[in-house]
Amino acid sequence: MDWSSLTCSASFLIILLLPLGASDDRLVPSKPLSPGTTVVSDGGDFALGFFSSSGSTPSNLYLGIWYSSIPELTVVWVANRGTPLTNGTSSAPTLTLTNASNLVLSDSDGGRVVWMTNVGAASSSSSTEAVLLNTGNLIIRSPNGTTLWQSFDHPTDTFLPGMKMQIRYRTRAGERLVSWKDAGDPSPGGFSYGCDPATSIQMFLWDGSRPVYRSTPWTGFRVKSEDEYLLTNTSAIIINLAFVNNDEESYTMFTVSDGAWHTRFVLTYSGKLQFQSWNSSSSTWVVFGQWPPHECNRYGYCGPNGYCDETVLPIPTCKCFDGFKPMSTEEWDNGEFWKGCQRKEALRCSDGFMPLSGMKPPDRFVIVGNTSLRECAAACGRNCSCMAYAYANLSSSIENRDLTRCLVWVGELVDTGRLGASTASDTLYLRLAGLDAATGKRTRSNAMKVVLPVLGGAALILMCISIAWLKFKGKDRNQEKHKKLPSDGSSDLDFPFIRFEEIALATHNFSETCMIGHGGFGKVYKGIVGGQEIAVKRLSRDSQQGTNEFRNEVILIAKLQHKNLVRLLGCCDKGDEKLLIYEYLPNKSLDATLFENICWIGGHG
Repeated sequence: MDWSSLTCSASFLIILLLPLGASDDRLVPSKPLSPGTTVVSDGGDFALGFFSSSGSTPSNLYLGIWYSSIPELTVVWVANRGTPLTNGTSSAPTLTLTNASNLVLSDSDGGRVVWMTNVGAASSSSSTEAVLLNTGNLIIRSPNGTTLWQSFDHPTDTFLPGMKMQIRYRTRAGERLVSWKDAGDPSPGGFSYGCDPATSIQMFLWDGSRPVYRSTPWTGFRVKSEDEYLLTNTSAIIINLAFVNNDEESYTMFTVSDGAWHTRFVLTYSGKLQFQSWNSSSSTWVVFGQWPPHECNRYGYCGPNGYCDETVLPIPTCKCFDGFKPMSTEEWDNGEFWKGCQRKEALRCSDGFMPLSGMKPPDRFVIVGNTSLRECAAACGRNCSCMAYAYANLSSSIENRDLTRCLVWVGELVDTGRLGASTASDTLYLRLAGLDAATGKRTRSNAMKVVLPVLGGAALILMCISIAWLKFKGKDRNQEKHKKLPSDGSSDLDFPFIRFEEIALATHNFSETCMIGHGGFGKVYKGIVGGQEIAVKRLSRDSQQGTNEFRNEVILIAKLQHKNLVRLLGCCDKGDEKLLIYEYLPNKSLDATLFENICWIGGHG
């Protein structure tokens, strides 16, 4: 959010509405609130009063709550967003707590009610009081201490610590954050953020009714007392995330450690959900997170059956699933992804599923309850229209409800992503053409089943011719597995050469789903050979490195084998293909280890 314009109006506003006398932290029926007076929370962090917008002439007047301990006016809640008062009239508007235990905001023209709470007549009492807590929550409290109404149940554009973002199962109703119209106008804007009413396990950011951003479906990782840390240059902010799911509702909330900076989520008028903390030394709001973070993360940006690969840094990019290709290669190469991807080969009902780990599952799923992983897979497998499924066990996070989460998809896959190693990610099981359902391995295509018998006859004729060549070649066959590499003239190195076909099979023919890195030399793939995980360095064909240079590199690395270095297992040199095969080490970089667990409400870290 561009706070510069709001800051300018704030200076004018503070002078205009300079309190004539600040009250304490509560209102009682005999003490109304009018412009020029404020209610300040007991700890001094928040104030309730009237403020004026800069987006109209004459300026409109609103009842709101803001940070009283921050010099820059930052409003966190507004009562009468849709019905502003007119500033500058002869008599002032008032906020009154009635004997019926309701807060009533009346204008100056005949006492017209502009806004009021709806507590109910059953709670009527002259001893009821309205209290502004130091959390920023305005509550109406009965004499016995029961909370009859609270502003936290009616958020505007700001999500504060201790506030719930909830969905109620019976009505499918829930609160949303709604943006300001612009920087100086708190009337409702076009953007909103809240829980998905259709599923209750994911969050959406909308522009009107159009989705802009979607979080990952809940996997059970946001549980009670899950601590996350944000390190700043002056202190550490401990964020406690919680996702609560009971018989009546599900909600997400967060709290911060005592003494931490003022922290909040805010939906800006430009349509960004930001996680902000106030830095008192620089007197600025520091943005620690923002959603959507990239264009690639916007809802449906990569089109049907495409996905946003967030592991590609610094800028995520769109890709097609293995077994798919762009609908329009020309548009895809030009950065236009909205048409998405299509299958290279038509599906059969007998086709199996390929597991894709570290994924953000697509939208438009159907939830199948009370299932095991095997039952979830079977439910999708016996439905020829089922394109994918994902499963999660939520037993560590939910009580007294279904402890499983089986999602299935029919039709196109929309708004999918690849997150990599993240607690918010899922394993997506994608139905893939030519994949055997029993073994999970690729089978021959229909075209190959027709061509191979025809070629079989020709192969018999060629077999006799090949026998003589095979006898001659057989003399060197035992030497293919281990070749002597000339080193520096003084000694030879006995080193394993691995067949190219074995490496291609181990990496699913160098599929992008197996790629774990890339650089100036080429790409690195993960695979399994003989039950051992390997990392394959595939030299780019554009590289200027020739056969002699490649063999010299192999000799040099072989000489450097050490217990503290990644071990070189073998190599392959076939035509233009030059491959180095290392042992696979799953350890990541230090920065990934430090920050992989930082996750935000409504997104992943």
